[in-house]
Order: sequence, then structure tokens, then C-alpha cells
Amino acid sequence: MSSPAQTHIAHSTSEDPLSRFALIKAVLGPIMRLMFRPQVEGAKNIPGDGPVILAGNHLTFIDSIILPIVCDRQVFFIGKDEYVTGKGLKGRLMAWFFTGVGMIPVDRDGGRGGVAALMTGRRVLDEGKVFGIYPEGTRSPDGRLYRGRTGIARLTLMTGAPVVPFAMIGTDKLQPGGAGMPRPGKVTVRFGEAMEFSRYEGMDRDRYVLRAVTDSVMAEVMRLSGQEYVDMYATKAKAA
Repeated sequence: MSSPAQTHIAHSTSEDPLSRFALIKAVLGPIMRLMFRPQVEGAKNIPGDGPVILAGNHLTFIDSIILPIVCDRQVFFIGKDEYVTGKGLKGRLMAWFFTGVGMIPVDRDGGRGGVAALMTGRRVLDEGKVFGIYPEGTRSPDGRLYRGRTGIARLTLMTGAPVVPFAMIGTDKLQPGGAGMPRPGKVTVRFGEAMEFSRYEGMDRDRYVLRAVTDSVMAEVMRLSGQEYVDMYATKAKAA
């Protein structure tokens, strides 16, 4: 699935005033702001240029719609390829919207899904763009914050990109279970100070370093969100 991702990154940039992202944000941005009334805190912590990783909690589906709307720079992120492979008019509209706001479709269900996602994130960052990631790897099943996967650590150590932690607060109340139409309400998006891990340069294969970096990012996400932390992967909690 790497070639569609490469094509999308090459032709969708926030600097292009006629891009689909600019159009979507101009048309749907006011509607989304009216519907969700996002209160944004700490947006100044996102660097104005250069590569940056936005790492945060994941409560429900609309997190990935709200995040691009509240950021000045376009945020690229990994999404299930099923969002862009639907049939008929609905399928085409979904593909146009999701790829337009920065979603890069990757088949994450295959054996190499994690590697494809990691390499896609690295490519985005090498191009000096913003890459959004949910270190938990999936939506929280119960509103608590779960253990982060170390892909976030590998990305920052491989690219040198700073990590800006963020917290979505209240989105799960507007779309419980992550399905169905969200109801109107107020959400908060809180960004923390940028974190850099240059002291671990060249150690992106050391599992102890990867775990330490990941845990430090998740500690900041927990502080920003106020969530209870669970030292277990969310996928394991869902399977229990």
C-alpha cells in the first residue's frame, strides 16, 4: 500500500491554497467548530515548520476529524484502507474526504501492517510535514489511557522530529462507542510542550530506550488528558 501513500503525500500539501485540505477546512471547518465548539489549548507548542509528531489519546472516531480542523498545519495520519475502498457515491465521497484531510491509507491487518505504517510516518516526517499518531494503536475501550506502542519512539529517534503530546477531552461523550453520528457538544484539544529525544540518537533498536521514550510520551498525554492509566495494551483489553 506504499505507492498510494507516496502519491498522496506528494500532491497534498498545506502550502497549496487550492488543495483539497484547504477547501475542506474552509467549507467544513466552520460547521465542525459550530458543532463541536473545540476549545484549543497550547496550539503555539506546534512548530510552525519542519517535521513534528503529534501523539495523543484516542477516544472515538471523530478525534481524527477534529485534530486536522484545529491545527494550522496539515496533519497526515494513518487510516484503514477500507475508508477509501468503498463502492458507489458514498465510497468515493469518503475517499475524497479522508485523503483530503491527510489520511494515508495503509493495510494494517496484514503481517507487515505495522512496518508499512512506520515507514509511511517516516516518509511524511522526512518531507518536513506533521504526522499524527495514536500510540495506543486503537481507540480506548473504556475511556482510560492504555499502554503506548513503541512505534512512536522509533519514529522520533529515526527522524529527530520533536513530539508534541496532545489530549482529546470529551469526544467520547459526543460519539460513545465510536460509531454512529456524533451529537453536538463541546470538546477540548490540549497540546503540551514539544519533547525531543536527541540524547537517544542512534538507539532506535534498543527496546529499553524505545519503551522509556514511549512511556515518557504517554505520561505527558495522561497529564494533559487527566485519564486513568492502564499498563496494558488496549487491544488486549478489548480481547479480554
